[in-house]
Amino acid sequence: MKILIDISHPGHVHLFKNFAWIMGKNRHHEILFTTREKEVTCDLLNHYEFNYISLGKHGRNLKEKLFGMTKFDYNLYKIAKRFKPDIFLSMASIYASHASFFFRKPHIALEDSEPVPEHQFLYRPFTDVILTPERFKKNFGSKQIRYYGFNELAYLHPKYFNPDSSVLALLGVNKNEKYAILRFVAFKASHDIGIKGFSYENKIYVVRELQKYGKVFISSEDKLHNDLEKYQIKISPSQLHDALFYATLYMGDSQTMATEAALLGTPAIRCNTWARSRREMSNFLELERRYRILVNLNIKEQNRAIGLAIKYFKERDLKKEWQRRRQKLLEDKIDVTAFLVWFIEEYPESFKILRKTPDYQLKFK
Repeated sequence: MKILIDISHPGHVHLFKNFAWIMGKNRHHEILFTTREKEVTCDLLNHYEFNYISLGKHGRNLKEKLFGMTKFDYNLYKIAKRFKPDIFLSMASIYASHASFFFRKPHIALEDSEPVPEHQFLYRPFTDVILTPERFKKNFGSKQIRYYGFNELAYLHPKYFNPDSSVLALLGVNKNEKYAILRFVAFKASHDIGIKGFSYENKIYVVRELQKYGKVFISSEDKLHNDLEKYQIKISPSQLHDALFYATLYMGDSQTMATEAALLGTPAIRCNTWARSRREMSNFLELERRYRILVNLNIKEQNRAIGLAIKYFKERDLKKEWQRRRQKLLEDKIDVTAFLVWFIEEYPESFKILRKTPDYQLKFK
């Protein structure tokens, strides 16, 4: 089987990497990644030695983004014409859905973000199956399969993620030394219009306060201001999850990294415009209300978020409680990668089985 996986974000490389290794190396299917050049996406694909083709760079403004849609559609069409995939797979990719329609091949999409209707309008009509987490609030009708997990468990489940403590030496941190990771996002993607994160003044303030109790590292999409540049985390993107696992605290305005920290059992605080708004997403609500491993605060509550971060950072043994809560979550959820391998290999029979018997997926616990 030939599988084309379209990547839109660095996190999607992690999402599909274990699937690609199992399907490619163990089961001898042919895998090709396509991607746009965003942040460290190509760096990760190179690091993991995946076969990939870049469709070009993302636009910087609305005009460039609109032109880019046509360009990426055409480039992916040309690549698919040569590769001849049997299945297109993506994290809600517009371009993969369009190419699959042209070639009359199935497009399987994963989706976990409710408040992007304009994006869903562009890919949903051309997609055969949409896999969403169990508590996803939207109903996509007969195309939708709800699975008992989070996308991030495809790479952070203990079956696949084994934290490497050597990252501590790279960070210059002793084994029992406290450190916090802060993540600041640029919010320049098309679906981020109107979304805001921490102010510059509050970034300075929280760093100054947290470093009274331990070390502080910053991961940032944009270039950091001179006052914050020295806190930039200096490790490979492939080591960031190791650093998150051993961290005492995570705080930021990122969506993905907040979920990752929570699923790794690190006390996590997320603060941006979407949090606690009418556009809030189901995965964040579940992590906060059901498992109590993530705190969601609106950007209007920046001061409260910072105060809570300082409180968490000062406390002793808080991480042990978070690890216990994480274990409860892992007991409830399935192995997302194993589920995805089965679903793709057995498609379309797998789709028919889950439409009739959703609990069949529990065999992947």
